Amino acid sequence: MSTARMVDRSDRGLVVVEGPDARTFLQNLLSQDVLRVPVGEWTHTLLLTPQGKLDVDIRLYRAGEDELWLDTEPGYGERLAASLNRYRIRVKADVADRSEEFGCLSVLTGDGDVARPHARGAAVLDIARPRGFDVIGPQRAVDEARGDAEVASADEYEAVRIDEGVPRQGLDLDDRTIAQEAFLDVDAVSFTKGCFIGQELVCRIDTRGHVNRFLRRVELVDGPEPPRGAELVTDAGKVVGSLTSVTPAGFPWLALGYARREVEPPAELTARWDDGEARVRLLELSMRRSSS
Repeated sequence: MSTARMVDRSDRGLVVVEGPDARTFLQNLLSQDVLRVPVGEWTHTLLLTPQGKLDVDIRLYRAGEDELWLDTEPGYGERLAASLNRYRIRVKADVADRSEEFGCLSVLTGDGDVARPHARGAAVLDIARPRGFDVIGPQRAVDEARGDAEVASADEYEAVRIDEGVPRQGLDLDDRTIAQEAFLDVDAVSFTKGCFIGQELVCRIDTRGHVNRFLRRVELVDGPEPPRGAELVTDAGKVVGSLTSVTPAGFPWLALGYARREVEPPAELTARWDDGEARVRLLELSMRRSSS
């Protein structure tokens, strides 16, 4: 019996870029090598600010010769469309926020082998973290792709995401994030493609620099369950980070959070918040690459 679990994530954002200049337009802006993505395939990429900080975290799918779908976290479709349109000068490509028309269905497969759907008009993205696949596309096509996997809640997906160490924009990623802090450079940055927005900072760090903090998994050692935002404190009383995501109530407690680079896993720290504290341990992130 399949242990696959299906989660409706149709609140995600989706921007369509279409036209004869669509690929070259995005190639000049995004961190990944867009020109190397074949029709029917996808890749992880970033739109950065000119200062090299994160603007929008993106999954890019090439739906046709000159049509690309840019999938984002919920609420970021409008922001992405606005950012792209600011750069769209004398470019033969249209940029449209289609978030209200598109849907997303995530199927968590664990270690099982689950047949991929073949819904006309939808795309299937094989995902390494969390292990499974996503179906994205116009809402009607996504609805047609629903199989017989058991329905899971958004909270269950969130618990798996945190356990797998997958950061989310709006929680673990924000306007201050540098790609290397959350290991986004592993599969979302090409260091050989040429220029893109924010390239100078990202490439300088890669060649001769370092970041001051890293995203880590955090497990509970002893005490009550810390909330999101709890500070991470050394035995000497120095604040070295904070928690950015925690598993929902009813699931085993795990968290994601940033800690300064000198605090190397496995290290025990105190998580401290307004009315409590607990003992926690930093863990390395699982860094399986996403398929692309």
